[in-house]
Amino acid sequence: MTTDELRRLIDVIVQELVAANRRPAGLCRCHSVVDDCCPDRLRGVIAAGATRVGVHATGGAPATVASMIDHTLLKPEATRQNIDTLCREAAQFQFATVCVNPTWVATCARLLANSGVAVCSVVGFPLGATTADVKGYETRRAIFDGAREVDMVINVGALKSADLAVVERDIEAVTGPCRDCGATSKVIIEASLLTDEEKVTACTLAKAAGADYVKTSTGFGPGGATAADVALMRRVVGVEMGVKAAGGIRDLQGLKAMVAAGATRVGASAGVKILQEAQGETPAIMSSTSY
Repeated sequence: MTTDELRRLIDVIVQELVAANRRPAGLCRCHSVVDDCCPDRLRGVIAAGATRVGVHATGGAPATVASMIDHTLLKPEATRQNIDTLCREAAQFQFATVCVNPTWVATCARLLANSGVAVCSVVGFPLGATTADVKGYETRRAIFDGAREVDMVINVGALKSADLAVVERDIEAVTGPCRDCGATSKVIIEASLLTDEEKVTACTLAKAAGADYVKTSTGFGPGGATAADVALMRRVVGVEMGVKAAGGIRDLQGLKAMVAAGATRVGASAGVKILQEAQGETPAIMSSTSY
């Protein structure tokens, strides 16, 4: 990255920081997104039982609650039996994806072939402390094994050290291969470790690197998704990017709160329970995939 490019990036981040603290005319009061697309408009719709919602955003609101959920199992001790159950549930309920560690991508791709459910893998997970070239290789290998979505963890230490060029290269090492292969990229900022200013910077860098989504958390950090973080991230990335909330979303009420704040995708291990609640059923005992 040249000096001029770095200055341009810093200027963009400063502008985003200023915008995050100021609501221009024509934007909603709650999330500072375009009034037409304000996520609060979904509150009453979802509460009333709607199963189809339209929104003007890339990766916008899905046709059903199920298609908003990445059915997730990232426990290090997950077994083949757990993965089989995860995929069976995903195919049955038609979740957006299963989100698994790289070692299980090929298995899930086989189990979910022709099911309509995609496979999502994680990169640099859960600390984000591997180098950009390693994240790039992880991304290409996951796609080769069958992943259609990739959730990468940023270099949190570099961000907190204000090494912006390092962070942008880190993100681009993942978003580049994803673009080349037609895969969806999501950038995990691990919001609970960041100040609001750092959250704005992280989201701006992800946007500059061409990511499809920004994501709140790994679920392994000191905190999970909050509505406040989702709303801030939505303000920064605007309506053209997706926002994924993950970490601690265990019921329908939690999912509704994230959608109201601006989330267009949710990562959860309690997907079956959430869907049963959305359908008005009594949730069954949680499966062995939950955590």
